[in-house]
Amino acid sequence: MRKVKLTAQTKKNILQDLLKRSPNQYPEYEATVKEILDNVRTNGDKAVFDYTKKFDKADINAGNVKVTDAEIEEAYKKVDPKVVEVIKVAIKNVTAYHELQKKTSWITTEDNGVILGQKVTPIGVAGIYVPGGKAAYPSSVVMNIVPAKVAGVKKIIMCTPCNAEGVVYEGTLVAAHEAGVDEIYKVGGAQAIGAMAFGTESIPKADKIAGPGNIYVALAKKAVFGYVSIDSIAGPSEVMCLADESANPRYVAADLLSQAEHDQLASCILVTTSEELADKVNEEIEGFLKVLERREIIQKSIDNYGYILVADNMDEGIDAVNDIAPEHLELATKNPFETMTKIKNAGAMFLGEYASEPLGDYLAGPNHVLPTNGTAKFFSPLSVDDFVKKSSIIYYSKEALLATADDVITFANAEGLTAHANAIRVRKEDNQ
Repeated sequence: MRKVKLTAQTKKNILQDLLKRSPNQYPEYEATVKEILDNVRTNGDKAVFDYTKKFDKADINAGNVKVTDAEIEEAYKKVDPKVVEVIKVAIKNVTAYHELQKKTSWITTEDNGVILGQKVTPIGVAGIYVPGGKAAYPSSVVMNIVPAKVAGVKKIIMCTPCNAEGVVYEGTLVAAHEAGVDEIYKVGGAQAIGAMAFGTESIPKADKIAGPGNIYVALAKKAVFGYVSIDSIAGPSEVMCLADESANPRYVAADLLSQAEHDQLASCILVTTSEELADKVNEEIEGFLKVLERREIIQKSIDNYGYILVADNMDEGIDAVNDIAPEHLELATKNPFETMTKIKNAGAMFLGEYASEPLGDYLAGPNHVLPTNGTAKFFSPLSVDDFVKKSSIIYYSKEALLATADDVITFANAEGLTAHANAIRVRKEDNQ
């Protein structure tokens, strides 16, 4: 990977380079996505089935768009039983972690007759999108369904593309069934997002849509926001490692490449205070590239978005991490727990040489749906909170209202909202 000295200018250049991967940088696809969404909104099933025939070459109709129990049973026959068991372990761990995120409704009372609170309610219908083809990852199925299930969502639907024969990837079906999905539909692409956003004759309308996808899916989610809620508009995968001279170069190199293999837009960055470590990591990368199966993809990824940044000191390295705000951050320092306290912006943090990033992808428990493209500065990982909504509770006794009536009336009048003031005034006058 290219090795450069970390300066304000190199950091700025890298930030600009990484932002080129954002779905927001592809406006040429927006017209196509809008056309698809408008068609689905107007014509429902017909539009969805026409696009499925056009893009996936599958003859899907109202009679076969929904995956049957028999199809799920057939999928189990094709998946290695060891893989099924690992999926179950992942679901157990992810469920346990997300159970800790649950929040309860609360009420507080005051002596003056005021009762305030918050009611937490699961959303009604969660719509999960799962890519097909080369991007069909059962782990993502688990990560999207489990938090909705833990949140108490009553109905979880899933859309995923099928092949030309109308068959959905077996790993996707097994993972979805184990995680507790309620209904699965053989629809992919922007048309699937439209179907879940607006509802069709066969596919229910969702209240929230979550899940990764290609540029058409990402832009479709962006376009339907407001009709439904969405989790995020995810960009390509990224990993950053902040390391000092104590880091194991072999481990660091292996972890960087674990994300580079996703696709040629994936980003892997090492920030280190050790020139010697930087060189050793590069040597290890060269060795791994000779044996890894996806080396062509990895090579393109590190050529496009791979960097080794050499910092003068750890504070400078930490500043770079916080400015770039990576999706995955590994802390390979002498005291990673101390380093962690100085990190403000990261989707997920992996501490120490044995907390390898793939643990988070599969089995550790925290969600692997994380903010990308610098959005860790203001977004969080997918969680139970994404599948609940909160309602405020307000109660005032007569005495409590009268005690604050004049203040409310004054505030309302100051804003020129005399009807607001009147709603309080009539109660005050009736009780004088």
